[in-house]
Amino acid sequence: MRATQSKDVARAAILMALTREREEEDHLQDELERQGVKAAAADYGGEFLPAVQRIIERAVVAAKREGVIKATHAEEGAVAGATHEALAQVSRKALGLNVGGKIGIARHGEHVAVAIYLCVGLLHLDDVTIGLGHRAVPSR
Repeated sequence: MRATQSKDVARAAILMALTREREEEDHLQDELERQGVKAAAADYGGEFLPAVQRIIERAVVAAKREGVIKATHAEEGAVAGATHEALAQVSRKALGLNVGGKIGIARHGEHVAVAIYLCVGLLHLDDVTIGLGHRAVPSR
């Protein structure tokens, strides 16, 4: 993957969100790093509406921890905004229900993408959805 376009960075974020375990996540992160893409992921769960703020915070913290972004207002805001956009896309299925899933974050150059992989639980009738947000920030 030559990650120079927003669609390539979005794909990397989705792949990070779909990893099943930490080992797979680490392997993909290393592979993306070799291609020039910085990536991070974080798990989350709970009732959707109260979890929205925690999910956004986890995305920003994971992105800073893994070096995807620097601790600047613009870069933190880009991740928070992209995460909020992704959450807005999945909110119709998730409102009022318990959710669990993973956040995938990827960056190359000015492109930052956040993918939300969400399992929505209602008794034994689980549903699955993905949301995706993108922001552009100045290249480093």
